[in-house]
This record gives sequence, structure tokens and C-alpha cells, in this order.
Amino acid sequence: MIKCFLPLLVFFTLQVSSQSKNDRIEEVISLRLKSKDQKIKLEDRIKYAVQSVDLAKQIKIDSSLILSNRQLSLLYYEAEAYDKYLRLNKENIEIAQKLNDSTSIAISNDNIAIYFHYNQVNDSAYFYYSKALKFYDDKKLSRKATILLNIADLQDTEKDYYGSEENAINALKIFENLPETEDNLDNLWILNNLLGIVSLKLGHYDKSLEYHDKAERVSRNMRNGFYNKIYSTNNKAFVYRKKENYSKAIELYSSLIQIRDQYDDYDPAFYPLVIDNMAYTKLVSGSKNFDEMERLFKEAYKISDTLNDATTKLQISIDLSKFYLNRKQQDSSLKYANMAYRIAKETSSNEILLDALKVLSKLKEGEDGKSYLNEYIRVQDSLLTVERSKRDKFARIEFETDKVEQANERMSEQLIWLLAISGGLLVTLFLLYIIITQRAKNKELKFEKEQQQANEEIYNLMLSQQDKVDEARAGEKKRISEELHDGVLGRLFGTRLSLDSLNFSEGKEAISNRATYIKELMTIENDIRKISHDLNTDFVSGSGFMDIVSELIEKQTQAYQLKSTFNYTDDINWEMVHNKTKINIYRIIQESLQNIYKHANANGVKISIQLKNNVICLSIVDDGDGFDVNKSKKGIGIKNINSRVNEVHGKAEFNSIINKGTEVSITIPYKN
Repeated sequence: MIKCFLPLLVFFTLQVSSQSKNDRIEEVISLRLKSKDQKIKLEDRIKYAVQSVDLAKQIKIDSSLILSNRQLSLLYYEAEAYDKYLRLNKENIEIAQKLNDSTSIAISNDNIAIYFHYNQVNDSAYFYYSKALKFYDDKKLSRKATILLNIADLQDTEKDYYGSEENAINALKIFENLPETEDNLDNLWILNNLLGIVSLKLGHYDKSLEYHDKAERVSRNMRNGFYNKIYSTNNKAFVYRKKENYSKAIELYSSLIQIRDQYDDYDPAFYPLVIDNMAYTKLVSGSKNFDEMERLFKEAYKISDTLNDATTKLQISIDLSKFYLNRKQQDSSLKYANMAYRIAKETSSNEILLDALKVLSKLKEGEDGKSYLNEYIRVQDSLLTVERSKRDKFARIEFETDKVEQANERMSEQLIWLLAISGGLLVTLFLLYIIITQRAKNKELKFEKEQQQANEEIYNLMLSQQDKVDEARAGEKKRISEELHDGVLGRLFGTRLSLDSLNFSEGKEAISNRATYIKELMTIENDIRKISHDLNTDFVSGSGFMDIVSELIEKQTQAYQLKSTFNYTDDINWEMVHNKTKINIYRIIQESLQNIYKHANANGVKISIQLKNNVICLSIVDDGDGFDVNKSKKGIGIKNINSRVNEVHGKAEFNSIINKGTEVSITIPYKN
């Protein structure tokens, strides 16, 4: 009876647990829906969203937590709690990465990018847009195109016009193949308008007009496209002015002035901008109707001043200053130039700031004029530097995100292979289990297990042997490299310097010296041959070690034109010192002398070898320029010395004072 009841009890418990979890999932969804209800106050909607997040964490369903976090972050953005907005989106990226949820990764990066874009932190916005773009799949074409549009806008702001044009065209191609919804039409207008502006900045006037014409055609299909249409007309008029087709520009501006009543309530700052452009176009066209121009300029200025619209007032002020400069009314020109200068500084409008500085440099005489001109040059150079830096940074961000994408692709590929291998292994084990169970061949299973263990041992032995071979090869390569760099190349360098010093010498003594150095070159040739054929040759055998060291110091210092002193103790029995130790001491001295010549600008060097407390103490002191020890630790010379000291279980210490010199202290155990 108990045996029958127990399974029923377990089944009933599991059913209740499952039902309880489903109920809580439904509650999470319900709270999330309440947080989206626009009829509820924002404060209460945030409370519902927080409850939804907390409950999703309790039931430990990450996919539900991502959705709740996302909704709460949007409410925080609406409430201008930007720190919490960023934190939740970054948290969502981490959760989505664990789930391999590329869409959620893309959305969170996209949300962060929008925040930075709005706050004009353009490099961060570009970084997160680029990451989002890599994770959106082809099902999210509209969102991918919108990101391309936003990136193009950032690049236009940072004056990367070619990059902006490329991304805007790619976005345009996508939107042109999407259904004609209001959002898609709005984006089509924005893209054509942006391409018209960018083409103008690149000096492609006809192409600019084509894009503005396309934008105007798109506006006709929009539900509320009237305002888009008048902005396109204004932009076209500006392009015609740049093309010096003044009559066409004036015609378009006039058409906008005539319909003022249709847009004045919607955008009161547009009319003063239009009449300012009309007046300035007449000025540059060579019109002599100065009274009408002045009336239009002043009307535009008065309206913008009443509206307290800094951007429009700035443009009108600089145009007025140019108008009065043209009329040679310096006081009036100066008044509006100063006004434009002040507003441009306050609003960081750098292009108009440059215009204002140029006008002021013409109006002011003497040092004041030079001061404005110098500021103009400084601001222009600074802007060019910043522009180049931003473009380089964008390029680096794109390169790094490409690297991340490649790494993700490799990880995905490795994961697929791992899953495939794991699946194959599971199937194999399952089939093996069935065979073993059906045939009950325990002896065969034991035999197979023993075989497998034997194979693993043989394989591990082979790996161990290969490691030893590789280690030996690596050690041999390193030793050969150090021998060539520290030995042969150093002597070649010294001999070449000595021969160079004899280029302009004549006579028997010079001939004799040349012969000596040619013999030295032959000796070096033999040394190279010896290194190739017998790497373990003890080059110090057959002569006193201190004599060899003395000869090295004498030759090197003579070639380097250094004064030298060499002191050593007789307490060391060099015959009892291992050859490897002697070789490394020799090479350390040689490397140090070469470093002193190349980098120290020293006049003299003192070298000492002593025995203290059963330790060989090598000291090399120069009177050169000195160097920052912390900054130079990665130099090849210091690396080689440290490598050699480590080989003989010694210690190296570098002490240097700028403009006073350097001391290298080496201590090596002495085994008598």
C-alpha cells in the first residue's frame, strides 16, 4: 500500500510546485503589463516594474528577468534616473551573454548608445551602436537601419563625412525595401536630408540637391509631411546659394516667406531664419537694395531675440556683422560680431565662432586684431586635431568590435563542435551500454577499460617526450640568439667602429691597424662557425679568465673611446667556476659596455669583480646620463642581462641617477 502511495505523493508534489511557478510567472507578466499602462502615474508604474524584477529574480528565470529589467530601465529613463537606466542595461548584457541571447544583447547595447547619443558623448554612443549592430540579426532590419542612421549622424557631427555618407546610404537601401509605415517614411526623410547635408559639406552640390529633392518627395507621402517639406525647401535654397544660383535660392526663400502663417505656430524660429537667409543671399548676390536687406536682418534679429532662441540669434548676429562690415559700418558690425562671439562660446558653436573671430580680426586694428587672428588659428588647429582624433577613435572602436565579433564567432563555432562531440560521445556511450547490457560481456568490458588506460599512458608518455624535445629546442634557440646578439654582434659593432675611425688615416700604422681588425673579423667568422658546429665549446679554456675579460674591456673601451678601470680579486679560483658562469659574466660585461656606448654618453667606466661572503660580486659603474630604471625595464639590453643572471642563479640590481650615471651590481653564488 505504501509503495503505491509514494509515487502518487511525489507526482502530486511536483504538480503543485509546477503550478505555483506558473502562477508566479503569470504574476511577473501581469506586473510588467501594469508598468506599461500610460494611464497610471509614472511613480506607480516604476513600483510595478520593480516588483516584476524582484519576482523574476525569485523564480530564477533569466529570460523573464531580462524583459522585466528592460521595462524598468525604460521607466527610469523616462524619470531621468540615468544611472539606474545604464546599470540595468549593463546587467541585462551580462545575463543575455550567459543565455547566448543575441537579440537582448543588441537591445541593451542599443539602449545605452541612445543615452550617450542624447547626451552628446559621441565616442561612447558610437561604441555601443557598433556593438548593437553586430548582434542584431536580419530579422531586425528596421532596427539595424536605424542604428546605421544614428552612426551616420554621429559621424556627420564629428566631421567624418565619408563614413557618414557610407552608413547613411546602407541604411537608406534597407529602408527603401521596407513597408511604407510612418516611422519608415520619417527615417527615409531623415536619411535623404542627412545625405543632402553631407554631400553639401563634401562639395557635391548636384548630389546634395538630388537628395533634398528625394526628401521632399518622401514628405508628400507622410501624414504630417508639410513641415518636412518646408525644411527640405529651405535646405535646397541654401545649396543653390552655395552654387551661386542666387535667383533660384531667392525664389525658394520667397515661397517660404509667403506661407509663414502655415508654420509660424509650429516652429516660430523658422521664419526669422528664412528671412535672414533671404537677406544674406541678396547681399552675396551683389544686390544694392541695402535698405531691404537691413530691414529683413533686423526683423529676423528682433524675432529671435523675443523668442530667446540662441541658435537662430547666433546665425543672424554673424550675418548682420558681415552685412555691416560690407557696408563699412564698423561700429554696428563690431556690435553683432561681439554678440555672435559671445553666443558661440556659450553654445560651443565652433564654426560660427571661427566666423566671428575672422570678422573681429578685420574690425580690430593692431594687437587686438592680431589677438583675434591668433585665436582663430588656435581654435581652427584645435578643432582639426579633435576631428582627426575622433575619426581615429571611431576607426579603433570599429576595429575592436570586429575583433569581438570574430572572437564570438570562434566561440560559437567551438561551442558547436563541443556540443557535437559531446552528443557523439553520449550516443556512443549509450550504444556501448546497450551492447554490454545485452551481451553481459563483463570480461570484454574490463579488457577494453584496461586497453583504454594503456593507450592513455602511452599517449601521455608521448606528450611528455614531445614536451622535453620542445623544451630542448626552445632552450637551444634562446642560447643561440643570446650568443649571436651579445657576442658576435657586439664584437662586430666594436670592430666596425674601429675601422670607421681609420677611414681618414694613412700611413704604415693605419695599414697595420686595418690588418689587425681584418684578422679580428676572421676571428669572428671562426667564432660563428664554432657556434654552428659546437655550441658547448668552452671558449675560455686554455687561458686565464681574467686575461680574457681584461682584453674584452680594453678592446671595447678603446673602440668606444671610454676611459676605463678594471679591478679584480685573485681570491677566486676560476678553474673551479663552472664554464656557464664564466661565459655569462663575460657576456654581461660585454652587453653593459655596449649599452653604455649606445645610450649613456659616458666618458668613463669602472668595472670590479670581487669575492664577498662566498659570493662573486660584479660591479659596472659609468658616469653617463643615467636613466629611469622603472621605465627601461623592458629594454632588450636589461632583459638579456637579467636572463643571463637568472641562468646562474644570481641577482641583478640597477641603480641610476639622471645626469650622474648608472651602477649595475651582479651577485652570483661561488662554488669552490
